[in-house]
Amino acid sequence: MERRVGVWLFGARGSVATTTVAGAAALAHGAPPAGVVTEQPAFAGAGLAPIDRLVFGGHDPSETPLSKQVERLVAGGVLPPGLDGLIAAELAETERNLVVLPVAGTQDELVRRMAEDINAFRLRNDLENVVAINVASTEPPAEVRYADLAELREALKATRVVSGGKVSDVAEAGRELAGDARTGRGATAQALPPSSIAALAAFEAGAAYVDFTPSTSIRPQVVRDWAVERQLPYGGQDAKTGETLVKSVLAPMFTARALPVHAWSGTNLLGGGDGATLADPHAAESKSVSKERVLTELLGGEVPGEVHIDYVDPLGDWKTAWDHVMFSGFLGVRMTLQFTWQGCDSALAAPLVLDLARLSALALQRGHVGAMPFLGFYFKDPIESTEHALTRQYDELVRWVQEC
Repeated sequence: MERRVGVWLFGARGSVATTTVAGAAALAHGAPPAGVVTEQPAFAGAGLAPIDRLVFGGHDPSETPLSKQVERLVAGGVLPPGLDGLIAAELAETERNLVVLPVAGTQDELVRRMAEDINAFRLRNDLENVVAINVASTEPPAEVRYADLAELREALKATRVVSGGKVSDVAEAGRELAGDARTGRGATAQALPPSSIAALAAFEAGAAYVDFTPSTSIRPQVVRDWAVERQLPYGGQDAKTGETLVKSVLAPMFTARALPVHAWSGTNLLGGGDGATLADPHAAESKSVSKERVLTELLGGEVPGEVHIDYVDPLGDWKTAWDHVMFSGFLGVRMTLQFTWQGCDSALAAPLVLDLARLSALALQRGHVGAMPFLGFYFKDPIESTEHALTRQYDELVRWVQEC
């Protein structure tokens, strides 16, 4: 029998993680795999772990049971009615693998404690490999400046986490310790943001790491160096599930047809926890930068226009994006394209998490070390890749999958 693969989720009780766990269980009960790219014929025979052999665990500051989260998502129309009863056993199994992490001591101790949790998960469930995926809320951007791994390790030992007692408090502790970059206030010790701590913990546990968010995470070179030192793969960042997915198809159309684009503006309306997080302009900065980078790369330079992200609480897990594109045709005739994308963020994201878990486990199996640019198909800001056209990204992914 094929050995099982672990999927460790940072933000394990959030909507994306809960929909992923519930969705994997539903597929095992015969639900159709809509949105799961790796279930297509092009990926057959590649040695991907079957979805029913994925075992889920993770860290989260919340103690709300997964069963309650599923009930909420069913009530909101994100998950189908009756699913909560059908998958009760699978939810209970995952619940046993979730950890609420207290925060105390140094950041070095936090990395080691989180790595121990992941290793315990691996041993307890007799797992062949573990892939860690960050699906937590987006963080504000943070500057991380360390010359090398030795300097980073010393800083981690010297930097104490002083607040609270839960993972959610690490972000505030990090801001307090690092100070305000705009004013220069704060302590001299530089704290890593929670997403980077999560990445280091994954690498210490021998897990591949994928960042589904635009947070700092694996952006600093020194964090990537830690992965390479441990001979592990990493990938990301900022999954494209809606408006940017459409952009990555439409922008190459304008370029291929020699139609100059003069302006491209968009407005995004979000509810739910992610929308509440992005209501903070500082947190939204990471998301806006990655969304705008797609057009810059595909259209050959900056295009006038802005991306707006607005929080609308009653939308819940649903989102709406409206885009206005101004371009010109033959002899300079001005034209416009407008489109509206409405979707459920968690339901769009969950199948991608399953894909990324299976593909990263395959990378581990093949001994891949360092960045996984072939996963760019899934991301707005793909690590170590400047390719943003969706069809070319898909071709690159398939070539990598089929190369062995």
